[in-house]
Amino acid sequence: MTWIKKKLGEVLTIERGGSPRPIDKYLTNSPDGINWIKISDATASDKCIFETKEKITKEGLHKTRMVNEGDFILSNSMSFGRPYIMKTSGCIHDGWLVLKEKGQKIFDTEFLYYLLSSPYVFNQFDYLAAGSTVRNLNIALVSSVEVPIPPLPEQQRIVSILDEAFAAIARAKANAEQNLKNAKELFESYLQGVFENKGDDWEEKKLGKVFVIKPLKKEAKEKLSDNDLVSFLPMEDLGVCENEIKPIKKRPLKDVAGSYTYFAENDVLLAKITPCFENGKLGVAKNLINGIGFGSSEYIVFRCPENIVPEFLFYFLSRESLRKEGKKYMSGAVGHKRVSKDWIENYIFSFPKSKEEQQAIIHQLDALRAETQKLEAVYQQKLLNLEELKKSVLQKAFAGELT
Repeated sequence: MTWIKKKLGEVLTIERGGSPRPIDKYLTNSPDGINWIKISDATASDKCIFETKEKITKEGLHKTRMVNEGDFILSNSMSFGRPYIMKTSGCIHDGWLVLKEKGQKIFDTEFLYYLLSSPYVFNQFDYLAAGSTVRNLNIALVSSVEVPIPPLPEQQRIVSILDEAFAAIARAKANAEQNLKNAKELFESYLQGVFENKGDDWEEKKLGKVFVIKPLKKEAKEKLSDNDLVSFLPMEDLGVCENEIKPIKKRPLKDVAGSYTYFAENDVLLAKITPCFENGKLGVAKNLINGIGFGSSEYIVFRCPENIVPEFLFYFLSRESLRKEGKKYMSGAVGHKRVSKDWIENYIFSFPKSKEEQQAIIHQLDALRAETQKLEAVYQQKLLNLEELKKSVLQKAFAGELT
């Protein structure tokens, strides 16, 4: 069967949406309202759009663009440039392009979806957008992309093969994701058990009674001169449950001593702001320049007494149960909520009196964590390989290599 090649603009009508302004003037809760399709109505896992979160009045129609069931919409952002099949009608704002067939049907709907989702098309988007300051799609760029058009029966055959292949890939991904989740839960369960099954020689005290929280900056100023270098750790450089924090940045003391948080070698850092706290950003400071570091004002810094090993506190703070409870005691504006200082200081810390027992527990947790991380790496790589396989199958499909 003969395949032909045409540019998308030759076989599809491509138009851009529009946004009535001010949008608040046209939003409505009326059942007669028209679906208002925004980027937030689609996610990376969606294929179709069935409903929208908002509606606009009929008066807003003249400043936007109507789309119908069966049309395709495509974000004009290269970072989100994937298609969606409309399963409802509505209006699109100016972040969308709409693609409609011209007259006679030449595409199977599922074939066109796979085609627009493929590296075959996206690589052309990427090439044509190269050199642009703002790498967005536009009507001219999308119109100029060349695509293969097999006869409809061949399109349907290809769709059947892709459906079967992607169903198998989806099952394999689900298995890998479940295995990844199981590995993480195994370690978390063991970690939680360590602090629930306390021995007879364990103590329980409030964190604020055991640790110096937020050591004073004057320590650094007493040890170093203004031009001496110290380690610098912005929030983006603090890892998730990172046993050893090794800052790679450095600054003169005079540049950081004013508004940044002070910490020293072997102090334990915990992010207190959302979402960093919930994500588990914390660790033990190691290999600091001149033994001193400064970083985000959103850190809680714990200075361990002689009878507590810092890594033991690290594991205590890294438990998911602590993060879930702490979330209940956050306060502040949305997006800037922080863990309560009182909650941290009064949280009960459980620990064995013997440092040798603390070290033994740390050794066990380190070993299990290392094995868990190996498993996680295997499953993460499987997921990456499956994504690459999906791209490879799509590439072959539109090069006429699927048998």
